[in-house]
Amino acid sequence: MNWQIDSAHSHIGFAVRHMMISRVRGQFHDFEGTIDFNQDNPEETTVDVIIDATSIDTREEDRDNHLRSEDFLYVEKYPHITFKSKRVELEDEEHATLVGDLTIRGETHEVEVDVEFQGMARSPWGSMSAGFSAWTTLNRKEWGLVWNKALETGGVLVGDKLDVEIELELIKQDAEEAEEEAEAALEAAP
Repeated sequence: MNWQIDSAHSHIGFAVRHMMISRVRGQFHDFEGTIDFNQDNPEETTVDVIIDATSIDTREEDRDNHLRSEDFLYVEKYPHITFKSKRVELEDEEHATLVGDLTIRGETHEVEVDVEFQGMARSPWGSMSAGFSAWTTLNRKEWGLVWNKALETGGVLVGDKLDVEIELELIKQDAEEAEEEAEAALEAAP
């Protein structure tokens, strides 16, 4: 059954070391995706997410513009970051490892994401929602994000390790709604 990401109640964030002494946090405001969440057989769940790289926000305009530049995300040429799952490795009823391909700047590498199922609830409007928390650690250099500056006191300006934290609330689509969206996508295709 298809579930859509409820972006108003979801978050994709990250943290990276700055000058080796503190952590700068940021997030992406614009993202969408479809999760085929199989409640009866979670190992068959699939995930497909697209993040608008231009929506990066670290609460500092100059830094955000630098992150959008060719030195980092190069959003002019690579406007999206994508994740497409390959498999789910179930640990128990609430924990799994989601393995998939993460593409940044045209570079694709397999990553493992730790996932915790937070449960399901029916909204006051009758829709069914499911919640998940996820996290992983990446080496940004694997995706060509290599820009840095050496510090006079030793070390570098930007750490290599990127901690990613995700909170997703999904909304279950009914069959009619899913069919309408599939038809609209086919009509929009060239």
